[in-house]
Amino acid sequence: MLQIPVGARIVVRSRDGVDEFSGRPIFRDTVGHVLSVSETTLVVSRDPAANGSRPGSVVSLDVGRIIRIKPIPERGSYASRR
Repeated sequence: MLQIPVGARIVVRSRDGVDEFSGRPIFRDTVGHVLSVSETTLVVSRDPAANGSRPGSVVSLDVGRIIRIKPIPERGSYASRR
């Protein structure tokens, strides 16, 4: 079972099928805060797009499709370094 603290900000890369034309795997990245973790599902509160093109939402990810999970800093910490 995944052991990720609730509230952690992460980026999750998961498999999202195969491109029908090239035959290459398709990957999807999700950035947000962990809401819950179970043996089969990781629920993330996805961050809204920085440019405002996509609102935030709740996303359920199948644990079997996850390739990589990385912790990332909060958005505000990057802006304060500029």
